[in-house]
Amino acid sequence: MLSSISRKLFGTKNERYLKKLDPLVDKIGGLEGEMRKLADEDFPTRIADYKQQVEGGRSLDDLLPEVFALVREAGRRALNMRHFDVQLIGGAVLHQGKITEMRTGEGKTLVATLPVVLNALEGKGAHVVTVNDYLAKRDAEWMGQLYSFLGLTTGVIVHGMDDEQRKAAYGADITYGTNNEFGFDYLRDNMKFYLDQLVQRPLHYCIVDEVDSILIDEARTPLIISGQAESSVGMYSQMNSIVPKLQADTDFTVDEKAKSVMLTDEGVARCEEILQIDNLFDPANITLQHHVLQALKAHKLFQRDDDYIVKDGQVVIVDEFTGRLMPGRRFSDGLHQALEAKEHVKVEAENQTLASITFQNFFRMYNKLSGMTGTADTEAVEFSQIYGLEVLVIPTNMDMVRLDQPDLVYKNQEAKYRAIVEEVARLHKKGQPVLVGTVTIDKSELISKMLTKRRVPHSVLNAKQHDKEAEIVADAGLRGKVTIATNMAGRGTDIKLDEETKALGGLYILGTERHESRRIDNQLRGRSGRQGDPGESRFYLALDDELMRLFGSDRIASIMERLGLDEDDAIENKMVSRAIENAQKRVEGHNFDIRKQLLDFDDTMNQQRKAIYSQRRDIMGAEEAELEEMVHEFVEEFLDGLLTVVTTAKEPVEEDIEYAAAKMEEIFNYAPAQELKENLPSVDDARGVILGKFESLKAGAPDIYNEILRFFLLESLDRNWKEHLLNMDHLREGIGLRGYGQKDPKQEYKREGFEMFQEMLERIKENTLRALCRLRLKTEVAEDDFQHKDTTKDVKMQGGGEAKKPETVRREAPKVGRNDPCPCGSGKKYKKCCGA
Repeated sequence: MLSSISRKLFGTKNERYLKKLDPLVDKIGGLEGEMRKLADEDFPTRIADYKQQVEGGRSLDDLLPEVFALVREAGRRALNMRHFDVQLIGGAVLHQGKITEMRTGEGKTLVATLPVVLNALEGKGAHVVTVNDYLAKRDAEWMGQLYSFLGLTTGVIVHGMDDEQRKAAYGADITYGTNNEFGFDYLRDNMKFYLDQLVQRPLHYCIVDEVDSILIDEARTPLIISGQAESSVGMYSQMNSIVPKLQADTDFTVDEKAKSVMLTDEGVARCEEILQIDNLFDPANITLQHHVLQALKAHKLFQRDDDYIVKDGQVVIVDEFTGRLMPGRRFSDGLHQALEAKEHVKVEAENQTLASITFQNFFRMYNKLSGMTGTADTEAVEFSQIYGLEVLVIPTNMDMVRLDQPDLVYKNQEAKYRAIVEEVARLHKKGQPVLVGTVTIDKSELISKMLTKRRVPHSVLNAKQHDKEAEIVADAGLRGKVTIATNMAGRGTDIKLDEETKALGGLYILGTERHESRRIDNQLRGRSGRQGDPGESRFYLALDDELMRLFGSDRIASIMERLGLDEDDAIENKMVSRAIENAQKRVEGHNFDIRKQLLDFDDTMNQQRKAIYSQRRDIMGAEEAELEEMVHEFVEEFLDGLLTVVTTAKEPVEEDIEYAAAKMEEIFNYAPAQELKENLPSVDDARGVILGKFESLKAGAPDIYNEILRFFLLESLDRNWKEHLLNMDHLREGIGLRGYGQKDPKQEYKREGFEMFQEMLERIKENTLRALCRLRLKTEVAEDDFQHKDTTKDVKMQGGGEAKKPETVRREAPKVGRNDPCPCGSGKKYKKCCGA
C-alpha cells in the first residue's frame, strides 16, 4: 500500500532515473546548431581531437554531450537518419553499462552508434554482438557508413573467416559479430602457441543486441571446443536397436518437464536380457547404461523438425528460441550420436572437451557490458543477480496503439487449427497483412498445407528457408500478405507498412500457441505496432498444447465441459489468461534455476580457467630468462619435495627412499632407481646434474632453446588441462549423488575440483621436466645443403641420441618425428601420444 502511494507521488525508480537524463538530452539538443555548421571533412577531425582529449585524461562522461551531438548530425548526413530524443536516452543508458528495453521499431541499431562511438575513443575496441551472421554483416555495412563518415573503422566477425581476417576485424575501432564467434575466438586464442597468433584484443566494451536471447536463452548451453575422443561408434547403432524393444511406462518413464528418461526395474531386466549382461549397474557396464538412456532420450524427447532437422545426411540442431539452424553445434554426452543412429545417418565419433566457457562467464569478462532488447523487464532480477546489470525501460518515440486481444482457447489441436485457418483466410480477403507465429517447424508446415488447400497464398519463414529471411520479412507488411514464421526472437528486421495497410488495421499478429517464455510471446507481438503504427495481436491456444498440457489444463477443460461448449467453440476468460501466465512464470523460474546451477558449477571452472589461461599468456610472452627461471623453479620444488626429507632424516623410511628413487628416475631420467636407492644424491648435487642437462640442451640449440622450453611447457599444460576438463565433467555428472550423503553437491564439487586442479598443476610441472630431461638433439643435413656440399645442419628433436652443436640453426619451432619416442616420456610413439 505504502509503495503504491510512493510511486504515485514520486514515480517509479525507472521514471526517476529517466527524469535525471532530461538535462543531458537538452544539452545535446543545444549543441545541434553548432554541429550543423560543420563541413563534412570536419567530422573525422573532431573525432581525432576527442581521442587526444581522452588520452590526456578527459572522461567519456564529460565528452558525452558533444560526441552524441556529433553522431546525431553524422547520422543525418550519412544515413538520412536523425536520432530521436528517446534514442539519445537509450544511448546514455547503454554507455553507463545498463540494459535498455526499447520496443520493436524504435531503432535500437541506430541507438547503439552513440555509445559505440563514445567508447571507441579510448582506442581499445568496442564490440556489438548480434544473434546471427546476417545481422552482423547488415549492421556493420549499414552503420559502417556513419562510422566511416566520422573517420572510424568498422570490422565484422562471421563464420568462415581465417585468423588474419579476424585479427584485422578485431583491430578496428568498432567490431560487429555474433556471440558464438566472439566466444569461440576467445577459446581458440587460449589454445594458440604464440602471442602474434592471437586475434582478439583484451575485452573492453560490449553492447549485446537481443541481450535476453543471448545472455538468458542461450546461457544454458556452454560454448565448447572439442576434439575427437577414442570411442567406438558401433555402440550407438546397437543401443538404437534396443529402443523399439522397450515399452513406455512398463520399461521406462518419461518426464517431459525435466527432459529426462528413467528405466524401471522391468526395463533394467529387459536391457540386461537383450545385452546379455548380469548387472546393468555394474561399474564395468556404466557406459552401456549411459548410452541406453541417451538412445531413449533421442527417441522420446527429441523430435525431428522441432529440436533438429536432417540436412545433407547430417543432424543439425534447431535453436529452440529463435528457430534457426545451428550448423557445427552438436549435443554433448553422446546424445548427438544417438540422434544420428536414430535417423540412420553416419554416426560421427564422440568428441572430448578441449576448451569451454559459458556465455555468462565470457560476457562478464568485459570491462563494461551493456545490452538492448524489446523484452528484458520480465527477467530484470536475473540480469541483476547474474550480470549486475540494471534494466531500464525507455519510452517509445510515439504512443503504442496496437490492440492486444485476449487469448482464445479451444478443446483440441484440430479445432484450433481450423479456427486459425478461417481467421487467416478472412484477414487475407480483407487485405490486412498477417504474421502467423509458430513454435516449431512442423507446425509452420502444417498450417502452410492447410492454407494451400484453402488457396490462400503465403510465405513460410523457418530454419529451412533461412536464406530468404530478409526478403520474406521485408514483404510481410504488404496488402494481403500472409507470412508464417517460427519464433521471431532476434529476427532483427522491422516489418514496414504502407498507408494502405495502415488504413486496413496494420499488421495482424496471430500466435498459434504460447511459448514457455513470456518474452518470446512479447517479441512476436512486438513485430506489430512500431513507431505508432496500428496493429492487432491474438493467441490461439488448445488444451493439448504442450505448455497447457504440462501445467494443468484440467481445470480449464472442466469449465468448458460445464459450459457445454462445442469442439469449435472457444473460451475467452481472464482467469484462463492468468493461469497460462502463471504456468509460464513457473517454467521461467525452472529455467532460471537451471541457468543458475550451470553458472554455480562453471564459476568453479572459471576460476581454474582464468588461472590456466593467465599462465598460458605468461608462457607465450615470456623471454628466455623467464622461461628458464620457471623451469628451474619446477626443479627446485620437486627436488625439495623428493630429497630434502629423506636426505636430512636420521633414520629415513625405506618406502620414502624407494619413492624418491623411482621419481628421480621417472621425472629427471637421473639414474636407474635401483642404483639411487643405495645412494640418493643431495639436493645440491641433483640440482647440478639436472641443470647441467638443460645447459647441454641449450648449447646444442642456442637459437631455439627458448622455443623448446615454450613448446614443452605449453604442450604439457594443454594436455593436462584437456584431461582435467574430462575429469571435471565426470565429477559433475556424479556429484548430485553426494546429496544422499547429506552433503552439498556444489560445495563438494568446489572442494574436489580444487584438489584435482592442484594435482593437475603438479602433473604439468612433472610432465614438462620429464620431457625436457629425456630430450635429445639429432643433427640432420638438409637436402638442399647436401647438394651444395654445405655443412649447415638443422636440429631435430627425438627421444634418443647424443646432442651435437650445429654450425647453423634455423629459427623454427622444435620438430619431433612421427615415429620417434614421445618427448613426454610416456614410452609411446609421438604420433600416438602428444602428436595425436
